[in-house]
Amino acid sequence: MAKTELLSALELPKRFTDVLFLTNRGSIPAEVKRLLKQKKLSFSTRPIDDFSHIRDRLDLVGTVVIDTEGLEASQQMSLSRIIESLEMNNIGVILLSDRVKLPVKSFSLAPSKSSFSVGGTMDSVSIDDLWVRVSVNLAYRKKSSGLAVKPAIPPKQVQRIYNNRLAEQLSMTGALVDNLSEQLRLAGLVQQDFLPTKLPNCNESHWAAVFLPAEWVSGDIYDVVRIDEQHIGFYVADVVGHGMPAALLTIFLKQALIMRETVENNYHIFSPAEVMKNLNVRMAAQKLSGYQFATCCYCLLNLKTLQLTYARAGHPYPILIRPHNEPQQLEIRGALLGIFGQTEYTQQTLQLEAGDKIMLYSDGAEPFIGEFDDQTGFHFSENFYKIKDLPVTEMMDKFNTLVQNQELEPSDVDDVTAVGLEIL
Repeated sequence: MAKTELLSALELPKRFTDVLFLTNRGSIPAEVKRLLKQKKLSFSTRPIDDFSHIRDRLDLVGTVVIDTEGLEASQQMSLSRIIESLEMNNIGVILLSDRVKLPVKSFSLAPSKSSFSVGGTMDSVSIDDLWVRVSVNLAYRKKSSGLAVKPAIPPKQVQRIYNNRLAEQLSMTGALVDNLSEQLRLAGLVQQDFLPTKLPNCNESHWAAVFLPAEWVSGDIYDVVRIDEQHIGFYVADVVGHGMPAALLTIFLKQALIMRETVENNYHIFSPAEVMKNLNVRMAAQKLSGYQFATCCYCLLNLKTLQLTYARAGHPYPILIRPHNEPQQLEIRGALLGIFGQTEYTQQTLQLEAGDKIMLYSDGAEPFIGEFDDQTGFHFSENFYKIKDLPVTEMMDKFNTLVQNQELEPSDVDDVTAVGLEIL
């Protein structure tokens, strides 16, 4: 009996489901289930880790609610991939975090003593506010998916008038598109002004970077900063999503990521764990609309000792390329930025040697570096093996060429950013 129920739970959806509820707790909270039944919405409950089983049937999903309470640290990176996958399919996401015990006045349901914290949007919402979110997401989803009722084909005479008006509208639309394209091009140039114009090459280290937006503007950003005579801080950050909203958030990240603090005549260099924690607090405090979250990997290099200390927040692992050794992912835990304001971050320190290279990259670059297998872990690609032993400048040039020569479907194109460091 238990085996039959498990197979049924993993069965792919066969008809349109209004609400997909992802949770590790096994069931939908009673208040939410009562709301969905009262509104006559179809719904399904799945474990968060089972999302990969329904990735190919997202055309049958209206909106997704993710209960992040009890989410393990190892699932934080997969959460960002789930959110981005849903966004690419025009599916709205609602994140429920900690339960808040507050008296909430309800206008369409009986008064409830429970509410939910919605990640990245507001402190708490009532069950009615949750219904508003669900209904707006469903309306947008059905419209973008063509599920709304379409008008009958008009008679020939009406059709001619319709065609003439359509031609006029298309002409006006073309001019608007041209204007919008120019505005986006200029916005892209402004965004690139926030990138480093010169990398801090010195006797101890050489640097190189690749920055390839999928559109005029990018959801990625990076920086390499000489903090003082002995330390260099560098990072790659990636906003979950694309287009102008993501690009605007990268500018905020650039300003909010603080590497050192000056007090009177002294200064304090923040550790990578402190940098991640402070950045997360600033981002969560903004209560950004649109479910905007970000990932980041920040490293601090001591030029005197050649020690590299690093921390990450939901970002792809940095790669260590050591001569005559297999490339190695530097695994370390760290939650997404902007979801939980009180998250603590850890850091690790690595002793670098002459000839070592470090590579940071956004998830858009990952397909060109290797792929992850659920059974055997991450495998580096043959193309990456061909370039990994080159000097860092030449390696990044080859990587740039590799990315630009790869033919991808338009839906698979993503921002690609990478920063390389070589110890001389």
